[in-house]
Amino acid sequence: MKPVWIVDDDKSIRWVLEKTLSREQIPFRSFASASEALALLDDGAEPPQVLVSDIRMPGESGLGLLKQVKVRFPALPVIIMTAYSDLDSAVAAFQGGAFEYLPKPFDVDQALELIRRALDESMHQGGASADVGLVPEILGQAPAMQEVFRAIGRLSQSNATVMITGESGSGKELVARAVHRHSPRSDKPFIAINTAAIPRDLLESELFGHERGAFTGAAAQRRGRFEQAEGGTLFLDEIGDMPPELQTRLLRVLSDGNYYRVGGHSPLKANVRIIAATHQNLELRVKEGLFREDLFHRLNVIRVRLPSLRERREDIPILARHFLQKSARDLGVEAKRFSDTALRYLSQLDFPGNVRQLENICHWLTVMAPGQQVDVADLPPDLRESAPQTSIADWESGLAAEVDRLLAGGEGNVHEKLTSICERVLISRALAYTGGRRIEAALALGIGRNTITRKIQELGLDGGRADEAEHAAG
Repeated sequence: MKPVWIVDDDKSIRWVLEKTLSREQIPFRSFASASEALALLDDGAEPPQVLVSDIRMPGESGLGLLKQVKVRFPALPVIIMTAYSDLDSAVAAFQGGAFEYLPKPFDVDQALELIRRALDESMHQGGASADVGLVPEILGQAPAMQEVFRAIGRLSQSNATVMITGESGSGKELVARAVHRHSPRSDKPFIAINTAAIPRDLLESELFGHERGAFTGAAAQRRGRFEQAEGGTLFLDEIGDMPPELQTRLLRVLSDGNYYRVGGHSPLKANVRIIAATHQNLELRVKEGLFREDLFHRLNVIRVRLPSLRERREDIPILARHFLQKSARDLGVEAKRFSDTALRYLSQLDFPGNVRQLENICHWLTVMAPGQQVDVADLPPDLRESAPQTSIADWESGLAAEVDRLLAGGEGNVHEKLTSICERVLISRALAYTGGRRIEAALALGIGRNTITRKIQELGLDGGRADEAEHAAG
């Protein structure tokens, strides 16, 4: 690991941070001015793992240093410190790409936690900064998603009709676009139409086009989606909601490849690949007489099932980080980061709106979350209330089973071990809920401030953020 660079004209601040990092065996290097650090970089020195800089110093300011290092090393996490805790400084730091803003006086444990998060961010980024502009088509490491990727690969040299099934918001159109992009028709149009979103009296004209004067308001000839997709791919989303009369016309096109514009008399030849999608159970709709069985078999040549987000929970952290980055790019702001606790919390949720819901949440957080790190307390209120509920009987039963196991195994100090585990869980979850604020966590648990501080030390927890009045460096 490369060292952490500390840049501050205040010798006492450098000393406090040096002692803290030394105690934690984190390598560091200190500078009394921004010009010293920049001179070293100008001489070709390797950049630090993390840069911690004061904002107001003689000569080059911390914001000037931030600006220069971000040009050279965009992925380098920079923590800006200042004794002038004003809005303008904070905004300027974040607009300049700062990882976090640390007002003085600060709690030493808080500063250490922040540096550790920045180190973790830097280590996770690795060498990916050069690929910032690359946006993946579909993300997923879950086995169910790997099956989807394999299906897209197998379809890459095929023109076969494809049926994509999956819940609303699971990303069916993304899969359809990926199939098209990797197909022999990739240089031709991809045209999408949601058959459930268009009034049934207009859907026929949307699909097949119309001749001038075919109906009131048809002042000119219009090309339909089949013509627009000529040589390419036509994606029919929510095909299960297609009206019966349109199902018949679509079946004819799929059967002989010919169709007519509304009001037309000359047949047109369709040269398109059909990809259909639905969130409904088409077999059931066929049984209920709501969907033509012959059309179902025409469409259901190759089926790709897209899993719901709750079936691929291991992908939630990957997607959440990606969507935070994407929202930041779209809005032109510095990207926020999820805490590990927030990602674990999100991974427990069911997400009935699937990937689309998660993306919307990340967009909301980009705008509304107060800090650069997103904790559980920053999530929308309805999301915090929707966590799976475990009954007291459930966890008491689990606790009883663990007690029996330990006693049967001849374990000693069973009471001490389990009490320690319970206290660790209680305090760590309370700190996560309050964003690391100890006093708020103590109040929420109904214990004293001194008690929670002592327990944090005894249990070896990260410690959260103590009040500035407790012990500060500055």
